[in-house]
Amino acid sequence: MQQPKPNTNFKTDKSTIISLEKGKIPPQAIDLEVAILGAMMIDKNGLLEAIEILSENEDVFYKDSHKYIYKAILELFSEDVDVDILTVSQKLKSQSKLDLVGGDFYLIELTQHVSSSAHIETHCRIVMQKYVQRESIKVASKIIEEAYDETKDIFDLLEESQRSLDDTSEWLLRKKPEDLNTVYDKLIKNSENPIASIPSKFTKLNDRTNGYHPNDLVIIAARPGMGKTAFVLNEAKFQAEKGFPVGFLSLEMSDVELLGRIIANEFGIESSRIKQHQLTVSEKIVLKNEANKIKKLPLYIHDGSETTTTEAKTIIGKWVRQHGVRIVYIDYLQLMRASVNNKNGNREQEISYISRKLKAIAKEFEITVVALSQLSRAVETRGGMKRPVLSDLRESGAIEQDANVVQFLLRPEYYKISEWDDEARTPTAGQCEINTAKTREGRLGATYLDSSQLKYMRFTDLNDKQNDDWTDDFEPASTQEAFDEPQQPTQDNTGYDPDELPF
Repeated sequence: MQQPKPNTNFKTDKSTIISLEKGKIPPQAIDLEVAILGAMMIDKNGLLEAIEILSENEDVFYKDSHKYIYKAILELFSEDVDVDILTVSQKLKSQSKLDLVGGDFYLIELTQHVSSSAHIETHCRIVMQKYVQRESIKVASKIIEEAYDETKDIFDLLEESQRSLDDTSEWLLRKKPEDLNTVYDKLIKNSENPIASIPSKFTKLNDRTNGYHPNDLVIIAARPGMGKTAFVLNEAKFQAEKGFPVGFLSLEMSDVELLGRIIANEFGIESSRIKQHQLTVSEKIVLKNEANKIKKLPLYIHDGSETTTTEAKTIIGKWVRQHGVRIVYIDYLQLMRASVNNKNGNREQEISYISRKLKAIAKEFEITVVALSQLSRAVETRGGMKRPVLSDLRESGAIEQDANVVQFLLRPEYYKISEWDDEARTPTAGQCEINTAKTREGRLGATYLDSSQLKYMRFTDLNDKQNDDWTDDFEPASTQEAFDEPQQPTQDNTGYDPDELPF
């Protein structure tokens, strides 16, 4: 039997050192590693099943020689070369690693330990479990080491720790492909015990979208002054009143400001006077006597500027576990950051990463994530009704791709446009258009709301204007007048400055 040659070029990484305190050795299953590699070299079915479970990470194996052999097998598989003792031997020899694994004799010995690939799935999952345990020990050791470092920023430490734990846990959450029979049974079971969607406050909008669905990422986008925050607060308050636990992650406003807007909506007090502490004596008495109307709502608010996706996941996970939150609103997406350390990265790539993470959070916790989004200034320079289109989503086309639903808010009177572009040329005063530009569940088209009470942070149903349905290939805005002289927003006829409206 050939003896492996010592590897003199090996560099020690502190993060990979595992303490053997109290005589403990790292979790491992060497005998099962042997069985897996042997089965992969004698049975193609075993090869396919092992790669499906273990993926392309040779570090799943504890023994270095087994890592080299598995990596060689993966390379042969990717090159469409048949895998057996001879091809694996040739691949290792070409990499100058055959002697390191113990030579041809050890490869033969691996295959002699098994006669088939029976039970290989069980063996792989045990080996994977041992790997996750080792990775957890590694992460914990690194956290302990860096926690003693006085120069380490505490927020960097927390974020890196959470990210490392998330990366490790992904191995436990990996799903095996299902056959159609299993998926069919799952569909029937879901139809018998459906997870109810969360209703919208607005009747016609609810009919169009069928409410808010679990696992969905919903994007609500508009230019400043359209009332995005007021709109989602109407939805959040209504859903909480119906008994659905709601989370609100605010990156722009404080929790006190948000509460002030909820109070304005409930009691019909101008939000500007609440913010400026100009309440009358009688209004203060009403707020004191009717406090339970607000306090009892299952609505949970977290305010924090520059919240990262990791922090958001931690907060949302806590809400889901402790309060059973079903839907989370995020105000707004462009204020979120991918990580603490990514301060000077490409912003478009960062927004793409954020939108993917928000979609992943919705799926992991089986909730609805509704994120507000800003639009580019192209809307302002456009002529006509200035309707937003999907290409106006600011800083990233990935938002459109990741979202299940995209809706745009438009209040034409903000731009001093007094008539809608319908045949009747109906007035726009006190009206808001919600354009559903993308949906996978409902119908595309426009829904109209009454926005005449925005100073009280209220949107209501508008019953005297019909909805507009679109076909899938209909573009809900014309850009032919994109180079027209832009119309400047001015004060509207209600006597208050639209720039003071919530985003």
